[in-house]
Amino acid sequence: MATRPLINTPTCHFLVNFRPRGFINRNNTTTMSTVKITPSPASLTTTIKHLACIQQPRLQSTIFTNKFRTPRRALTVSMASVDTPFEVCVKQSITTPNKLGDCPFTQRVLLTLEEKQLPYDMKFVDLSNKPDWFLKISPEGKVPLIKLDEKWVPDSDVITQALEEKFPEPPLAIPPEKASVGSKIFPKFVAFVKSKDPSDGTEQALLDELTAFNDYLKENGPFINGNDVSAADLSLGPKLYHLEIALGYYKSWSVPDSFSYVKSYMKSIFSRESFINTRALKEDVIEGWRPKVMG
Repeated sequence: MATRPLINTPTCHFLVNFRPRGFINRNNTTTMSTVKITPSPASLTTTIKHLACIQQPRLQSTIFTNKFRTPRRALTVSMASVDTPFEVCVKQSITTPNKLGDCPFTQRVLLTLEEKQLPYDMKFVDLSNKPDWFLKISPEGKVPLIKLDEKWVPDSDVITQALEEKFPEPPLAIPPEKASVGSKIFPKFVAFVKSKDPSDGTEQALLDELTAFNDYLKENGPFINGNDVSAADLSLGPKLYHLEIALGYYKSWSVPDSFSYVKSYMKSIFSRESFINTRALKEDVIEGWRPKVMG
């Protein structure tokens, strides 16, 4: 099992008086409440600013008609954090023990966790000899699989959407009209890498999709959603990584230099720390595609 580090979020403490007006208990003493607020990351800054206002000196002159002075208590403000790493079932390397295997859909999930700085444990699964414990939580025997709120959740689409909703910072969501940009590249690549007929049009079909993507990046890049990496990039990036390695090995083919925006995009994605931390070994990508190419 491999573990990514736990990210700890600091808790802020503020000392304020909090008393509902006119609320007196049976002993004729004022009752004070302690309030714990857990803002979202996006609203933490605003919350702290409001609390700072409460601390202004003018509060010291507030008139309390009751003769019993109320003691001050701490108001705790904490940002939601993850106490324990997420458990993620991943494909085990077929070339190197205790290494991540060559599943682009699993890498998409791990990239999302990395970009959101969420800790996780990888549970390596030998997909050629699936253990009983894995089949009990994944009857279909597929990865990725992540444990969210004590439930095992499959499917990279479902997982990444759930993570975005639960941990919205930093935001990775993308407008619906951009979500499908570049999505046809992978199936065209699969058809081409499996093709045994040079004249069947599969190479040209891939080139057509790369042309469209290159034109899009020229007008809208450097990433699919502009200047910031989004969920769409985290989905497409691993697939382009497989494209580069598999086509280079099995067909001595590479993305043409004329697609300068695509090549720059690939370089930017592949060099991100999150990508380096989650990419499969080249040997695994090659061996992973061998049955499909040779079959």
